[in-house]
Amino acid sequence: GLLEGEDILATARAVEAFGATVERLGPGRWRVTGQGGFRQPAGVIDCGNAGTGVRLLMGAAAGYPITVTFDGDASLRKRPMKRVTGPLAEMGARFEWLGEEDRLPVAVSGGGLSAIDYVQTVASAQIKSAVLLAGLKAAGVTTVTEAEPSRDHTERMLRAFGVEVGVMPDGAGWRVSLRGGQALIGTAVAVPGDPSSAAFPLAAGLIVPGSEVTVEGVMLNPLRTGLFETWREMGADLTVTNRRMAGGEEVGDVTARHSALKGVVVPPERAASMIDEYPVLAATAAFAEGATVMRGIGEMRVKESDRIALMAAGLTACGVRVEEEPEGFTVFGGPVRGGATVTTHGDHRIAMSHLVLGLAADEPVTVDEPGMIATSFPGFVELMRGLAGDIRE
Repeated sequence: GLLEGEDILATARAVEAFGATVERLGPGRWRVTGQGGFRQPAGVIDCGNAGTGVRLLMGAAAGYPITVTFDGDASLRKRPMKRVTGPLAEMGARFEWLGEEDRLPVAVSGGGLSAIDYVQTVASAQIKSAVLLAGLKAAGVTTVTEAEPSRDHTERMLRAFGVEVGVMPDGAGWRVSLRGGQALIGTAVAVPGDPSSAAFPLAAGLIVPGSEVTVEGVMLNPLRTGLFETWREMGADLTVTNRRMAGGEEVGDVTARHSALKGVVVPPERAASMIDEYPVLAATAAFAEGATVMRGIGEMRVKESDRIALMAAGLTACGVRVEEEPEGFTVFGGPVRGGATVTTHGDHRIAMSHLVLGLAADEPVTVDEPGMIATSFPGFVELMRGLAGDIRE
């Protein structure tokens, strides 16, 4: 069930560079044979566009007495890294910025870590996961306290690999802890369907008249379904059937039918459960009656691009009224003219969101860099064509 996007492939190459054996057994089927730890790589670890990959690898590598240089493509070099290197440095890892401070490339020297009790100010599973992975090799109990819960896939995965992970409520958030020195035991993993990818065909089903789209095996982790909850509040005909478990996660078959949507105010506290889905939400909001208000999402400005600015600009070019704010934006629904060429700055989610918009707009919508879609969803164009979408390259 592994999604073979460019981010995954870049991460696989990095894992190989650290000494593991990585084999592709067939479509979506891979086998990784570990060596009991990370070895000194021969060269620079190029993570491409994989923001999650580089941040998690930094955390894992920090636990070993090796020095590693991490780099990425032009987009990844613009993304902030101190939010991850900060707590890792508190644990004892050393960092040398090889260009601009807080940006890749960076050299990491690890080993000799001490556990910390880290209070996280940003609801980010990437930061939490990096600290927990480093904590596996740290002396003592490492704890991450979150003011708001972030996605918990790392905690679930660590348990599947034999690690004892403690999770305790802490106000509105959680305290997640683990003791260093625990060994990972290899296991089979069934990867559930990615709700972030499923969002695009489901959005098409909601906004294209006469449509009904079903995506099978979608992960229903409550920390990832904020978009589905928001769509239902907007009046979406969205149903889930055949609920079951896969890879330690609840999954189900999600069906979206064309719906008369209405604008809503999205609660800011929902951001952590749908931060990657705001672009496609904005695209569907363009067809809703009234205003859809999205605030408390300043994190979107430091993703692969400034997603607030790019969605506002792209929707405006397509004839949609948008009001941009520092921490969010408001989309006013109505007739969508389309007919524009949208600048994506190489951001795959900006590209896919506008292509979905174009399926229901009066005129076709063009994106300037469709090649970056392969970063996360290499089968996107083929899938949309299978749904009778007229997408041309």
